[in-house]
Amino acid sequence: MDLSAAVWRTSSYTSPNSNNCVEVADALRMSAVRDTKNRDLGALLFPSPEWQAFLDATKRGAF
Repeated sequence: MDLSAAVWRTSSYTSPNSNNCVEVADALRMSAVRDTKNRDLGALLFPSPEWQAFLDATKRGAF
């Protein structure tokens, strides 16, 4: 999947000068996740429902 035009975002909990986080971009029915420190290594792709389930579970403290 070509992510060259993807708009990446980090958590609102990430400090502006920190590279210790992951970035997420939304694509067609997918969410892409990459390491901020190693952007050139590519991204992991998750179907949007799976990524949303992960986010919901972390908000509930399931992890």
